[in-house]
Amino acid sequence: MTARKIFISLAIAAAIYLIRALILRMVRMRKEDDIRVRYRWRKTTLYVGIVLFGFALWRVWLDNVVNIATYLGLLSAGLAIALKEPIENMAGWAFILLKRPFDVGDRIQIGESKGDVIDQGVFCFTLMEVGEWVDAEQSTGRVLHVPNGNVFNEPVANYCAGFEYIWDELPVLVTFESDWKKAENILFEIVERHGAELSDKAAEKIRRAARKYMIFYQKLTPTVYTSVKDSGVLLTMRFLCEPRQRRSVEQDIWRDVLEAFDREKDIELAYNTMRIYQTK
Repeated sequence: MTARKIFISLAIAAAIYLIRALILRMVRMRKEDDIRVRYRWRKTTLYVGIVLFGFALWRVWLDNVVNIATYLGLLSAGLAIALKEPIENMAGWAFILLKRPFDVGDRIQIGESKGDVIDQGVFCFTLMEVGEWVDAEQSTGRVLHVPNGNVFNEPVANYCAGFEYIWDELPVLVTFESDWKKAENILFEIVERHGAELSDKAAEKIRRAARKYMIFYQKLTPTVYTSVKDSGVLLTMRFLCEPRQRRSVEQDIWRDVLEAFDREKDIELAYNTMRIYQTK
């Protein structure tokens, strides 16, 4: 009797494995270049296969429903105490699948961890880390494994969900002696040239996101704000950019700023200085 059950269990496992392999082969043939689709199919078929195999083993090996209920009740009570964190991580996994605070490929920050989601598992999800010692949130090359249970204890910031763009600011400090109005106009032309196209796309994104979230902005076009600091007049460019393009956009803008200011004799960048006034 036991040998028969073992044979049936192995046959079920082999059948599920072959069906999953066949499905993945069909997906590879139809979506050869779409990494996201292939990844989701791999994960989905794995989870479904595990559930089906567990249900099949239950039917094959355990026949008495009353004994099963009693056994599962005692087992779950013991596991809830002994395996609190793994159970919390599994609950977090279910929350991620159902609520979808983020998906594979999104850039997120959870607690102090920040990066691109490259994998999701039952107990943890994996990030390709960005930031830390690298400026403009570019990749560090490190892989972070974050427990799923952290979604219940830490705020999750998603760079890509809903709006799909982020606001970025570049401060430019010019001296008090500079023609700051001319500098303001130059900066406005530069930032408008780099950010105007994204503003139109962002407006459409907001209309779509507003169906799910209360997201609204009165102004999406780039602008320049003026304020006064100890060392000069601060002109801050504010513009939209894609999360992963932040550093390249900043580089292009700074190049244009330096070239434009180099042509102007009455505009100088400011820095910390000390002035001494001598009186009698």
